[in-house]
Amino acid sequence: MQLSITWELCMELRDIEIFLTLAEELHFGRTAERLHVSQARVSQAIRTQERRLGVALFDRTSRRVALTPVGRRLREDLQQALDLLHAGLARAQAAGPGGAGAGRTLRLGVFGHAGHELRPLVDAFRSRYPGSDIQFGEINGADAFTALRAGEHDAHVLWLPVAEPDLTVGPTVLTGGRVLAVAADHPLAQRGTASLEDLADNHVVDLGPEAPEYWVASMVPTRTPLGRRIPRGPAARTFHEILTLVAAGRCVHPLGEVAARYNKPPGIVFVPLHDAPTVEWALTWRTTADSPTIRALAQTAADLGPIAM
Repeated sequence: MQLSITWELCMELRDIEIFLTLAEELHFGRTAERLHVSQARVSQAIRTQERRLGVALFDRTSRRVALTPVGRRLREDLQQALDLLHAGLARAQAAGPGGAGAGRTLRLGVFGHAGHELRPLVDAFRSRYPGSDIQFGEINGADAFTALRAGEHDAHVLWLPVAEPDLTVGPTVLTGGRVLAVAADHPLAQRGTASLEDLADNHVVDLGPEAPEYWVASMVPTRTPLGRRIPRGPAARTFHEILTLVAAGRCVHPLGEVAARYNKPPGIVFVPLHDAPTVEWALTWRTTADSPTIRALAQTAADLGPIAM
């Protein structure tokens, strides 16, 4: 169905934000919390637009909220238009004093050597915004959010999901598989491959309490697909501490496959985790620190698409 909207019927930008957020959350309460408005404001904005358009955008019951076919189409159209608007504003500000094109350097936190994989994004960003640059800083899985929240970094590239209320998750910039780091004399090293079920027969590193449990578990699960518990311990915080423990035979540990590409430590073998899902890594930044430069990088990443490692 073609949906035509004249400027007389056009939404205010805030109403567009409300509609798109509700289309993502499908929950009025969560939408209100996320946008720091009342639930009544969300309901009013949706009712007003449905009345102006003369068509329902959401099917609502006491148990669920779902987009109608017209609502799904409108979401796609408005998201595309909003992305173009943000990109245009970012380019305009970047061209002026203090903009991304005026020599602004973004501090981007990454894991290990992931910065090498991001060269196509860096090159595209520099080309699109002459004078701009990206400076990489290293982060680790035990404490991947602190430098971002403290303002030491402008953005991080983090594995998904990231569900932190103070952080904005942008486009996916990298995708890749997973490997299992094991000692060279471990039986899995001889076998040359591993499955998630093998983790229940070994210990994995305990990364400590600083990182959210749900986020750590998406890379280092607590249970296998069959429900067997995966023992955790000993503790480590940094990548090199993990490798030291693995080489000593005290544990095994799942990692993104980029670790195997750039590291050949003695006493350690990286074997593919053949049944582990693909990892997606997304650009993430503090919502309150949103800026035209960050938006410019995010738009560049969205236009470029995810880089396969």
